[in-house]
Amino acid sequence: MDSPATLEKPQRWDSSFDPEQTPANVVRLLATAPFSGMDTARFPKRTPLAGILQHDTRIRRFRNGEIIVREGDYGTSAFLILAGAARVVLRPSLPAAVLGRRTTRRKGFAEIISQLWSNPRDPEVRKRAELEQDSRVKSRTGQDNAVRVFLQDLPRILDEHQTATMSAGDVFGEIAALSRTPRTATIFAVGDDTELLEIRWQGLRDLMRTDDQLRKHIDAIYRQRTLATHLREIPIFRQLKQEQLDQVMAQTQFTTYGDYDWSGDYKRLAKTGSVAPEKETVIAQEGDYPNGVILIRSGFARLSQKFGRGHRTLNYLGAGREFGLREIAQNWRNKTATIPFQHTLRVVGYTHILTVPTAVMEEVVFPNLPPEMVAALVPAEAAAPAIPVAATAREARPDALDAGAKIGPELMEFLTEHRFFNGTATMVIDLERCTRCDDCVRACASTHGNNPRFLRSGPSSGNVMIANACMHCADPVCLIGCPTGAIHRGMAGGEVVINQATCIGCQLCANNCPYEAIRMVETRDESGAFRLDKDLRPIVKATKCDLCVEQVGGPACERACPHGALQRMDMNNLDAFANWLHR
Repeated sequence: MDSPATLEKPQRWDSSFDPEQTPANVVRLLATAPFSGMDTARFPKRTPLAGILQHDTRIRRFRNGEIIVREGDYGTSAFLILAGAARVVLRPSLPAAVLGRRTTRRKGFAEIISQLWSNPRDPEVRKRAELEQDSRVKSRTGQDNAVRVFLQDLPRILDEHQTATMSAGDVFGEIAALSRTPRTATIFAVGDDTELLEIRWQGLRDLMRTDDQLRKHIDAIYRQRTLATHLREIPIFRQLKQEQLDQVMAQTQFTTYGDYDWSGDYKRLAKTGSVAPEKETVIAQEGDYPNGVILIRSGFARLSQKFGRGHRTLNYLGAGREFGLREIAQNWRNKTATIPFQHTLRVVGYTHILTVPTAVMEEVVFPNLPPEMVAALVPAEAAAPAIPVAATAREARPDALDAGAKIGPELMEFLTEHRFFNGTATMVIDLERCTRCDDCVRACASTHGNNPRFLRSGPSSGNVMIANACMHCADPVCLIGCPTGAIHRGMAGGEVVINQATCIGCQLCANNCPYEAIRMVETRDESGAFRLDKDLRPIVKATKCDLCVEQVGGPACERACPHGALQRMDMNNLDAFANWLHR
């Protein structure tokens, strides 16, 4: 009998951030602050300081005016200025066109109707106007053969925008890297000798675990710049006065979990069966004392509950969701019948959390909330003494958070395997209602120059199919690393869109997308001839669904289905998905 095929789980340094990082560079970095002040003896043998600098960093050089990071871009690394200087744009923000982004506007009624006869006959035609870039932005190839976008008229930009200068020793981008959130400002190089050390988030996380000074520095920046905004987004903290919120902020802890980038490693692990609740890092364990309310800042976490000898997945919690609030509220209202965590929370690939300690919730938050808000957190039955609930009873009385019971375990595992809960506008098709008429495909094509932006095919489970269409993910890994900022979130609705004028066809977004929803196409001019570069090769651009952002009424595919078989859905809201299934 043949032995089963196996695949080793990816390890920390299987793939170095810069394979060409030299030992001489590492020696130089070890003699540079802040690394020179770190106690190398405190670092674990598995992740020594020299190893982090060797495998988790790379040295990058920028010339005058070249953009280092853009406001709104997603990134997974921080930067330390080694030499030279950089400027950060404070206010107002640079125009979208200068950042390489697409300016979107709704089409008028006449423009929409004219699409019936004005669309080109040839595929993937790009009009000259679509490919015109802002005159203030140029690009060139750097020493590392990477495309660099630079601002051509720096004096005017400096006159029109308030900026601040950063110099050698300054660090930026650390909060966005650790929390997988958009960059908050655009930063560009000043002078032709700007040298930066780029540190990917795994290395930054390991440095913070060992070096107290770095951890305190980043902790202070996080509390000063972003924590208040994050807490104000949550209703219970929105009720607090500023001095009360300050008390909460002073005690809030933030933690990053995860050892691999799910866009590549997660899919490989899932196919080998290496992704399961029992194999994921535990954030909070069912049955443990509720030591704090956990707030998901970015990424995803699996909510599960003991069932027999294993765990059953109940739901997935994404950004903005909380864990443990009801247990802590119940214990505060009824101190004679306290309950532990009722569920287990586990990391899915990468998760960034905030933890507000129980003592802070009991002493600062709950006493200052309206009584009706506190009452809403504790169901009536929770006022009675806590009695252990058997697994069979749980089946008869599903948890309110148990979306798995509403959609069925098989479909829940299907969504888990492919990580479809990342989609905020996932194209879900009911195969029992779908007649394969392709009205959805034709509607998509008619609104995009006769070029459909999705495939009416994809993975399925039972009567549910997830089509190969951009899901406009909550955690859009396709945005990471785009050299020109061509793929980005729209300013209005947050849709992930591509600016054809600044897309250079590097395929990075298509390779990053774990759902194969981005296609690379050869473009043509208005006459139907291929557009060619200087080497006489067809110019390639990335294309994908843009949710019909320029069309009145939203996605044409959804509106065109005559049988109600197609729906664009937020898969992080599994209750809505369950209602759609049972409509």
